[in-house]
Amino acid sequence: SGIKCSTFGGSRGGYTIALGEYGGTLSLCDIERGVGGGGDKRGHPGGERRPEDRGAPASTFSVQAHEGIVNAIDGIGSAGGTQAPEIVTGGKDGCVKVWDTRVSAAVVSLVSDPATGARDCWAVAFGDSHGDERSVLAGFDNGDVKLFDLRTNSVRWETNCKNGIASLEFDRSDIEMNKIVVTTLESKFRCYDMRTQHPVDGFAFTSEVAHRSTVWTVAHLPQNRDVFMTGGGNGGFNIYRYRYPKSRVAKHLQDGKPVGVAGSVDLLNSRVVSTQPVVGFDWSPDREGLCCMCSLDQTM
Repeated sequence: SGIKCSTFGGSRGGYTIALGEYGGTLSLCDIERGVGGGGDKRGHPGGERRPEDRGAPASTFSVQAHEGIVNAIDGIGSAGGTQAPEIVTGGKDGCVKVWDTRVSAAVVSLVSDPATGARDCWAVAFGDSHGDERSVLAGFDNGDVKLFDLRTNSVRWETNCKNGIASLEFDRSDIEMNKIVVTTLESKFRCYDMRTQHPVDGFAFTSEVAHRSTVWTVAHLPQNRDVFMTGGGNGGFNIYRYRYPKSRVAKHLQDGKPVGVAGSVDLLNSRVVSTQPVVGFDWSPDREGLCCMCSLDQTM
């Protein structure tokens, strides 16, 4: 079946890509092995590859991950060597699953409550990965956002953004949680301060209107986590800078407990580059400011 999403995030050497497919399959392909031809079509060493298969990536892992489309995927490395590289997938069946590709079954499966019915999971992201900590953020078509703590195997926080979640991202995945950006349908995105959680109000956030259409994607600049880009349904991209408040913590007016204080975002630049939505974007990890993007007019 066709490929819906992909990531290099869980690759140890940078040559393995994880693919989420429309048929619900999660596959890992070794780009280097495929180019070199050192294995058969399924990635078994020593096999003879057909001439028409040479140059194609070799599959090294494949499993039926979801019932229906794999809508979203993310991966994370070893985080300083203390944890194994892992992949997280979100599916049309409403499940969020975490995979260690050394085993064929999901190491964590987060299933929707049958009483409320399954909602499409549209976005997933790893974060808070330091020491023994690791968390997964998931966004759903009904606007739900859920933060799963993988160490305690529990839902740490959940909220609703009123519109379907198109994308979400931690400003950095390999540090203690700092900020996240959540983009939605209906021209909106939210930036949450993730350092202070109030037991009732949760995390503080600021909300912005952008693109006059769905905000399809968000990506933080690797060299400066306070700068991020959003891609919109109007075919444009916006670059923002997050500004912290003077104090990120205050006392709650009712119970006196610590509560977060959200900052603000400044629009630095914007440009319309296509007549179709910008649905994919990535920054260069080596050259600051260098980026690539793609839109639904089949242009990159």
